[in-house]
Formats: sequence, C-alpha cells, structure tokens
Amino acid sequence: MSPPRKVLVWDIPTRVFHWLLVILVITSFVSVKIGGNAMALHMWSGYAVLALLLFRIVWGFIGGWHARFASFISGPGAIISYLGQMLNKNGKKHLGHNPLGGWSVILMLLALLVQATTGLFANDEIATTGPLADRVAESTSLLLTRIHRINEWVLIALVVTHIAAILFYYFYKKDNLVHPMIWGRKTWHEDARDGHASSIKAAVIVAIAAAAVYLIVK
Repeated sequence: MSPPRKVLVWDIPTRVFHWLLVILVITSFVSVKIGGNAMALHMWSGYAVLALLLFRIVWGFIGGWHARFASFISGPGAIISYLGQMLNKNGKKHLGHNPLGGWSVILMLLALLVQATTGLFANDEIATTGPLADRVAESTSLLLTRIHRINEWVLIALVVTHIAAILFYYFYKKDNLVHPMIWGRKTWHEDARDGHASSIKAAVIVAIAAAAVYLIVK
C-alpha cells in the first residue's frame, strides 16, 4: 500500500459543472413554482441546464479520468458485489463514484436531459410555451408537457436519494463526499491516477454547447 497522499479526483470543470447544475436546478424548481414573470427565468435556466448537460456528455469521454463514464459505469456483477458490502463500514473504498453511485449519476443526467428537452416543446396552455412548441402538433406538445411535469417528480426523487446517500456516507461510512467536490482532492492510500483535465478544453466545449442551445432555441 502506498503512503497516503492527496489525489485529484474531480477536475475543475467537473466541479464547476456540478455546482452550477445545483444552482440551476434549484432556480428552475423555484421559478416554476412562483410562475408568472418568473417563468422567463425558468426557461433561461432550462436552456443553461441543457448546455451544461451537452458539455457533461462530451466531458464524460474526454474529461479527467474520474469524470469519464468509463471510470464509473459498472456491470451487474460489480453492483451486486457492492450492495453486498455496502453496510460494512470497513468495506472497499472508492476514490471516485462507487458502482451504485455511478449509475445514479447516469440516471440523474438522463432525467435532467428529458426535463430540459421536453421543456423546449412544452405548452402550459396559459402564457408560457417552449421555443419549439410550434414545431410539433399541439397534441405532441401537450404530451411532452405532461412528461415534463411527471419527470419533475422523478427528479425530486433522485435528488432526495442523492442527498440521502451523501448523508449516509458522511455519518455511517465516515466518508465526506462533498469535500472533494468542492476542493477536488481526496486523501488516498492506494496507487491511483489523478483526474487532471484541461480547463481550456472544457471552456471550448462549453462555448460550443452554449452555441448549439442558442441555435436550437432561436
């Protein structure tokens, strides 16, 4: 076993993505509950979420190692093995996402992608319509609006589960998952590769994603 050292788990772009997404999801939820003039903020927040998701999909292939899908998407065997020892306080530690957490990330990204894309076609039949609502039949727009509303509850369930998992790891497993997502590094006793990634490359991808969303909206 190697001596303990600080390993970079989450690169800067991944951390910025994570916390911006948190802010935007909260903004989207609060603004839609307020309604009225706040719906303009809700829509802009949704566009920003979509741009972030496009970035994260690309970053999942070329970002820092621990941010790549290949590093945390596991097969059924790994998930079953992890579940079997999850309640063991001295069980195997994971530098990045554990097998179950990795799939929870995928589910969260997919649910957010569904929410952001259906919102483009949504129509509340009062005063707010998505920028692409007139590109589809009214019945299709209303169906996508219904999916948008139902999926909100899916997102709430995923967020609650995510927070519960963080509390479980903090209080039961004595593993602070939030600290590395803020500062990037984690003390590790085994050989591991750092999750370094180019912030310039990330900025270029964000710019392209933002431009793509702008073109879709306009």
